[in-house]
Order: sequence, then C-alpha cells, then structure tokens
Amino acid sequence: MSYTNEQVSHLVEGTLDWETTFRMLSMPKDNSRFEQYVAALQAKVGFKDRIVLPLAPHMYIVQSATTKQWIIKCDCGHEFCDYKENWKLHASIYVRDTEEAMTEVYPKLMAPDTQWQVYREYYCPTCGTLHDVEAPTPWYPVIHDFEPDIEAFYKEWVHLPVPERAD
Repeated sequence: MSYTNEQVSHLVEGTLDWETTFRMLSMPKDNSRFEQYVAALQAKVGFKDRIVLPLAPHMYIVQSATTKQWIIKCDCGHEFCDYKENWKLHASIYVRDTEEAMTEVYPKLMAPDTQWQVYREYYCPTCGTLHDVEAPTPWYPVIHDFEPDIEAFYKEWVHLPVPERAD
C-alpha cells in the first residue's frame, strides 16, 4: 500500500489519525517511504543541508551544502561533529549525580543511589533540545550509541544512490 506525501508529513508531525497510523506502521513499507519520510523532515528544518539519515527526533546526519561532508546536525542548525564521531562529546551535558538532582526526576527515596547510577543528559548547546539520556554507573565512559553503515543502508535496504560525501 502506498501513502501520500501529505500522510507521511502528518505522521512525522504526529497529526495522522490513529487508524491510518496503525495501518502504516504495521504493514510492509512501500518502496518510496524512506524518501517521503526524509522529504517531510527536510521540509521542517531551516537549513539547506541535505538530510542523509535521521538519528533521533531532532538530530540528523546531513550532507553539508557547501563541503559535501557528512555531519551530525540538530533541528536548529547546530553542527555537532563528523558523522563518525560521538556527538555526545560535543553536546552540553548535565549529570545528575546528587540526591538533590535526582529528586527533580524521582519522588524522594525512589531515586537510584548516585554512588551506583547517575543520569547524563545531552543537550544541544544552541537551542537546548534534550537529545539523549544515559543512566550508567558514575565511572562509565560516555556511550557511543552506534555508527550507521549508511552505504549499506542506501544500497541494500532502501535501494537508493548513496549521497555524495567528501572525505
């Protein structure tokens, strides 16, 4: 089954009716869905860089319009780093590592013991969007979630030409 660009845009905005949403998510994807999805995302952002792959609700791997390099970028236009780097190391980080900080999230006496677990919140330095939260032990290094194989995704999964990339 195929869906219109307008329906995919409503899905991205969260305004698509539940029956169509359920059908769209539970049925096999049509061949043009990824292109429609990226087009809907591209229409929402205020930058000219081409979205190569969405990473999170407000974060993308983009192809720089000027250099053709692939970089990680926020909705607001903030550029974090090269797509192979851990973007979290370029974010503003708030670490909840005290009882007081944890009680902003949990009721008193229900928070984790900060000797054993902390929260690391990763924000965009420009717009303040919260992009991720980790709950590691205090001594654990910053987690690099994943490094997508964009070439394989484009060639083997969505059967589209791989966007140009400058090295």
